[in-house]
Amino acid sequence: MFPSVFDLLYADAAVAALVGTRIYRHGSAPQDVAAPYITWFVVYGAPENHLDGTPPADNWTIQIDCWSNNTGTGAVQVETLALAVRNAIEPHHYIEGVVVNERDPETMRYRIGLQCGWWDMRDS
Repeated sequence: MFPSVFDLLYADAAVAALVGTRIYRHGSAPQDVAAPYITWFVVYGAPENHLDGTPPADNWTIQIDCWSNNTGTGAVQVETLALAVRNAIEPHHYIEGVVVNERDPETMRYRIGLQCGWWDMRDS
C-alpha cells in the first residue's frame, strides 16, 4: 500500500554501508540518532485509475532527505549519501529534483532532499 522506500535503500550496499538501518519514515528521526541517516515521506500518492478495472499501479511522489553530521566533514558526508541514494533509486524509479540543500538552523546538520517519482505495480 505504501512505497517500499526502506526496503529499496536498505538493500543497496552503498547506502547500507553509510546509514545501516537508520532510514526513517514520516520525515523524522529519533531525537538523538547518529548521523548520517535518511528520512522520507510521501508528498503525494494516487492510484493509476482505469475505467475497466482495478488500478494496476500506484504513483507516488516521495521526498527522501539525507542528513549528515554537523562537523567539518558534514558537507562531504551528505553529498556522498545523496549520491548513494540517487544511485540506488534510479534503476527502479525517478529522481525528479533536489528540493532541499541546506544546513538545518537548529541542529546545524547538513541536509539534501531528493524528490522522487515512484511507481509501484500492484499484485493484480
